[in-house]
Amino acid sequence: MRRHLAWSALTIALAASALGAQEVPKGQMPTLGRATQTGDEVPLLDFDAYFVGKWTFEWSLPETALAPAGDYTGTTVYKKVDGRFYEAVTEGHGPAGAFTIRELIAYHRENKTLARQITDSRGHGRLEFGPVGGDLGGIYNLHYESAPFAYGGKTIRLKNTLRLMSPLAYRVAASISVDGGPFTNLGNPWWRKNP
Repeated sequence: MRRHLAWSALTIALAASALGAQEVPKGQMPTLGRATQTGDEVPLLDFDAYFVGKWTFEWSLPETALAPAGDYTGTTVYKKVDGRFYEAVTEGHGPAGAFTIRELIAYHRENKTLARQITDSRGHGRLEFGPVGGDLGGIYNLHYESAPFAYGGKTIRLKNTLRLMSPLAYRVAASISVDGGPFTNLGNPWWRKNP
């Protein structure tokens, strides 16, 4: 048993030294030095610290009024524009070929709200708006809901919930409504940050 513990300790020490001066990503919940309590406040999301940088994604999308079914992959780069404004540019590839999505994002930190104007090279765009929620475990949720928009002779609405699970990954729960119908699942893709 002692040999096993010594071997484990050595393995951890070697892994730590291999990281060298590489900065270990940290979540946004401050270290309290104690268990969280009911009265503790959830810190406001630091959009710059979390999003700015390059992310990769993969998405297995079902057939929809917006795109054919299949696997979609690519990158999203978030940059700060000014003050509370950001841009995100997604370069992706799917069954119908390459596409580009441009987002202008406004984050009102004190009001815990976001809005984004999206332009998609596949011929549609939309405005989305919603709240930012969080918990004392440092997990944040961004809830976007789009205004209705027309595409391919149909009226479409989208809902997207971004679940910021760790400093280097978030998951999206996406759903679509066509012509006023019920919202149906578009899958749950992952975005992973390139540190």
